[in-house]
Amino acid sequence: MEVLREKVEEEEEAEREEAAERAEWARTEKMMRPVEVRKEETTLTQEMLRDLEKKLSEIRIPVSVEVPAFTKDTIDISMLPVSYKTNTPKEEQLLQLADNFSRQYSHLCPDRVPLFLHPLNECEVPKFVSTTLRPTLMPYPELYNWDSCAQFVSDFLTMVPLPDPLKPPLHLYSSSTVLKYQKGNCFDFSTLLCSMLIGSGYDAYCVNGYGSQDLCHMDLTREVCPLTVKPKETIKREEKVLPKKYTIRPPRDLCSRFEQEQEMKRQQEIRAREEKRLKEEEERLMEAEKANPDALHGLRVHSWVLVLSGKREVPENFFIDPFTARSYSTQDEHFLGIESLWNHKNYWINMQDCWNCCKDLIFDLGDPVRWEYMLLGTDKPELFLTEDDSGINNEDDVENLDKEDEDKSFDMPHSWVEQIEISPEAFETRCPNGKKVIQYKRAKLEKWAPYLNHNGLVSRLTTYEDLECTNILEIKEWYRNREDMLELRHINKTTALKTDYFKPGHPRALRVHSYKSMQPEMDRVIEFYETARVDGLIKREETPRTMTEYYRGRSDFLSYRHVDFGPRVKKLTLSSAESNPRPVVKITERFFRNPAKPAEEDVAERVFLVAEERIQLRYHCREDHITASKREFLRRSEVDSEGNKIIVTPDMCITFEVEPMEHTKKLLYQYETLMHLKKEEKLSRRQVWESELEVLEILKLLKEEEEVHTLTISIYDTKRNEKSKEYREAMERMMHEEHLRQVETQLDYLAPFLVQLPPGEKLTRWQAVRLKDECLSDFKQRLINKANLIQARFEKETQELQKKQQWYQENQVTLTPEDEDLYLSYCSQAMFRIRILEQRLNRHKELAPLKYLALEEKLHKDPRLGELLKMFT
Repeated sequence: MEVLREKVEEEEEAEREEAAERAEWARTEKMMRPVEVRKEETTLTQEMLRDLEKKLSEIRIPVSVEVPAFTKDTIDISMLPVSYKTNTPKEEQLLQLADNFSRQYSHLCPDRVPLFLHPLNECEVPKFVSTTLRPTLMPYPELYNWDSCAQFVSDFLTMVPLPDPLKPPLHLYSSSTVLKYQKGNCFDFSTLLCSMLIGSGYDAYCVNGYGSQDLCHMDLTREVCPLTVKPKETIKREEKVLPKKYTIRPPRDLCSRFEQEQEMKRQQEIRAREEKRLKEEEERLMEAEKANPDALHGLRVHSWVLVLSGKREVPENFFIDPFTARSYSTQDEHFLGIESLWNHKNYWINMQDCWNCCKDLIFDLGDPVRWEYMLLGTDKPELFLTEDDSGINNEDDVENLDKEDEDKSFDMPHSWVEQIEISPEAFETRCPNGKKVIQYKRAKLEKWAPYLNHNGLVSRLTTYEDLECTNILEIKEWYRNREDMLELRHINKTTALKTDYFKPGHPRALRVHSYKSMQPEMDRVIEFYETARVDGLIKREETPRTMTEYYRGRSDFLSYRHVDFGPRVKKLTLSSAESNPRPVVKITERFFRNPAKPAEEDVAERVFLVAEERIQLRYHCREDHITASKREFLRRSEVDSEGNKIIVTPDMCITFEVEPMEHTKKLLYQYETLMHLKKEEKLSRRQVWESELEVLEILKLLKEEEEVHTLTISIYDTKRNEKSKEYREAMERMMHEEHLRQVETQLDYLAPFLVQLPPGEKLTRWQAVRLKDECLSDFKQRLINKANLIQARFEKETQELQKKQQWYQENQVTLTPEDEDLYLSYCSQAMFRIRILEQRLNRHKELAPLKYLALEEKLHKDPRLGELLKMFT
């Protein structure tokens, strides 16, 4: 019974323990559930669990159809260096430290994801992420600043999405491999960009964190293109002019105030309705543009670059997205959290809470509470602790602590990646295959490499009216290396207006050309570089019936000329615009103030009414006057119908003088002024005709340039410049021929003797024999001289050794051990030189007869002497 009772008690105890475990598990499961679920229900049945699993299984991650492949199978690892395929002992030690660090981190923070420490490289070898960075300063000045580096990385590489959007990649390739294949994921982008920024002197770090869906997918369809953002115009405040003491009061306003108030109310109601309509339209558009909720929001892994303030005069911390090359504030909503970050010296883990994205993060890497670092010896300063806080009270403890830190410190190994190199061809090409397309919100940006398009097009920005990008609003095209200096073309599809912008250097000094049609006598505006023109023309505006020109810096102070044309007279024969110009109806000219003349004699405006045969003058106004003098001349012919000369009468000039008592103009002055104005009218009409011809020539030149599309090539561009290439090949060919000639001359034994003979003379048998004998005699003498030289050096070394031995015999008693060592060293070296000279002399004696016979045989076989020597024998 007691045994049975014990068994029953044991079973009851087991049941109680099992019930306690179930209660504990239920309580733990309840704490792990979301807050909303705990508020709505207390228990979760099996059916609800199955329903939840079903809903989760229905979630699909959107993946683009055409994903660029960039895997290990597509990489050729046969030519990679040894550092890519193996690890050094120091790297193996670093990997062990990283594993130990990862185990401790997983034990202390079991709810955190595993660390991204040592992914595999392209050779399936684990490499620590800090050693994958290779700080490099590029040799191109354009890649010295962070924005140009980021833009180059964004343009040069093609984005490859992560295999799993919820986890970091298993492989992290070297920057050299990424540059070679021009593909990579966000971690490859960040590694390359961070290496370039650190090499340029920035305090940059690679970040492993979480980003928004648009950021991870490089989706810019909800972002405004930076090229479409207009800079803010600074509004200058106009200074109030103080009223003069004796100014004329304005006339009294006789309008009804009641009517004005009613009109103001009506305008306010209209503006309120319009603002309400615009607000509703804006809300509707924002609702249409709003992205669908992301099921993986806050879980998508992304990598970017963090730049800290301090170095390179960076005022504040900021992020760089390597996909788009755009900079963001550390408070931006696209960045949802940070797990870790690293540079080429250390690795840090973020210990701060990211419930509010990255807005509350403090990037003080020297704070061990907020950032846990892996290796000691980091260059970031640690927080200062007082003696009481640190628990260190004496100098011995400080020394022991320093020794412990020194023992635990570990220097980061050098990078295993090869030197990052970008060839000039790759730097110029930039984009993969020379072309890249970026889709923005209501805009599309296309980029091309220079010289890829025959017309020099390097970039095109197309702006659309709707989000579907179907209705085009305007197009901007950027050109480079154009011979006609065309830099930008702006096409407005709504108004059909085209505007061309030119760089300095155009044959006609064009700066801007706005037009709707290239046909002459149509609406157009042409602006010029006034410093490149002699006449100081700045702008010319043309319509079918008018032409307006603006000038600056002329000696005659002309600033403005406006011409009104009449309908062209129709002719029976076919005629061009040059032979049948438009008749001039009116010419209006305005002038700047000439300080050398009095204001009442300085013409401000001159109007030639050609059809009415009248000339109107308006003079400048004096500072102490409120109006200006005016004159009007009736331009009549100098002779009447009968041939009699017409005398100028006072009624032919209508004058308004501000001060008639000060200046009384006689009839002679009016006659001279009229004659001068007639000459000026003829000159102005001729200048108008020349302006029309110039417009025709400009249009003709622009049409020819647009058809030809000639591109300029620098003389230093040896690959594209054909003339330079031909000249270089010719110079190389000449240098090669000269080298061959020099080599032949050096090996020709007969050359010194053939020079003594008259040029062009044919050799005789006796001359051939004499040349052979002289050549052999000279060679024999040179062999003897060489033997004598070796013999003389041998005898000299022997004599010096004998003298040294004699000196040693005489001073052997008084020599110190150091002197004896020097003597023995000298004797050893002298015997070595004597032995070498003896061997050279013996070898020369053995080879001299053989060389003599070889030369004799060569002379017999020489085509210049061989036949003659055979005839002689």
